[in-house]
Amino acid sequence: MGFIRSRSAVAPLRRGVSAATGRRTSVVQAVAQHRPEDPMLCLRPGVLQDTAAGMVSAFTAAAGGDVLYAVKCNPDPAVLRALWDGGIRHFDVASLGEVRLVRQMFPTAILHFMHPVKSRQAIRSAYFQYGVRDFVLDSLEELGKILVETDDAADLGLIVRLALPKGNAVYDLSGKFGAPEGEAVALLRAARTLAPRVGVSFHVGSQMMEPAAYERALALAARVIEEADVTVDIVDVGGGFPVSYPDVTPPPLGDFMDAIARGLAAMNLPARTRVWCEPGRALVAAGVSLVVQVMRRKNDVLYINDGVYGTLSDAGVPGFRFPARLVRPFHGESDASVGAFSFYGPTCDSADRMAGPFFLPADVREGDWIELGQLGAYGACLRTAFNGFDQVRLVEVFDPPLLETPGHGMAGGAARPAGHEADAGASVRVA
Repeated sequence: MGFIRSRSAVAPLRRGVSAATGRRTSVVQAVAQHRPEDPMLCLRPGVLQDTAAGMVSAFTAAAGGDVLYAVKCNPDPAVLRALWDGGIRHFDVASLGEVRLVRQMFPTAILHFMHPVKSRQAIRSAYFQYGVRDFVLDSLEELGKILVETDDAADLGLIVRLALPKGNAVYDLSGKFGAPEGEAVALLRAARTLAPRVGVSFHVGSQMMEPAAYERALALAARVIEEADVTVDIVDVGGGFPVSYPDVTPPPLGDFMDAIARGLAAMNLPARTRVWCEPGRALVAAGVSLVVQVMRRKNDVLYINDGVYGTLSDAGVPGFRFPARLVRPFHGESDASVGAFSFYGPTCDSADRMAGPFFLPADVREGDWIELGQLGAYGACLRTAFNGFDQVRLVEVFDPPLLETPGHGMAGGAARPAGHEADAGASVRVA
């Protein structure tokens, strides 16, 4: 049974979101039991575990390397535990808060501080209190900070992040971090004289739909390594692996792994070189859905109890569409035709709008519940307390995801709505 907490009652990384308790159930059963008037997150531990196991297997086969979960994507302890159960042992942490959380949960986990610009306190505490040894950097200033705050430690891993040209990912990440090619060469040479482990890293952008982007980035990394004339111990291909959304079906995960394998083969790296990747969205998107309630219908606009200041940030300006289905546990499946709807969130701000379109039965009405899928990534972790709408319920369910992504976990083939036919009394059309 789920329960509700206010922001002030939860840990900083989980503000506004409760812990899950009790036995797992289905989404429809949870709605029938709780009749939630606050948003309800539906966590799928089995999906998360299977997706993690699938990613570890695929990356091990392609690169023989390590999968680092990008904790910022979803730091919920229940999510982290499911990923651990799926075989994740390495974590990409970007703040001291993430370092503390993962170390407290998993004392034997291997933490990698992958933020290129860190506070001095964060570096010092991560190294001396929490056993972090790997640090990313993209400037001489950051290199100096790391050396000073670790007292010139002799057991560091120093990874130089490379700048990439602007790509065609949904979220371009080329502007904020990364050393240009010439500077990266100098940094790599300097790091090689200072640390027993050195490497290069890059990020092709979030929700990257083009497998060849990884080959191009690896070719750039190869040029930097060759010009620096050093041997590297680590090559980190970053994250960016895409997942399915309505009208968006990415290439199969295997295509990305094949591209990475080709890129690595062309580099002719020493056998001892470790290869890392840093997936976030690809590991957790399908593992959480959100149930919202309709508070008002105004023509083809639905006023719902969550929005862009809550779990649905990506549905605002970024314009993400999420798979949607009507959940009516007490009235049976709707036989109405499908209509296109936009949403307004619960706050007083007119910017709290989600254009969609979200496709639902045309007879959707006030009091109905709607389940929105693919919200395990950058959903609950971006919630705010704006206007006092800071409470959400969390339950564990056994349902499959609303959409499956080719090659992720147990899913295979083209992206398709997952079946919910076992949920008697629910409207099950997904769009």
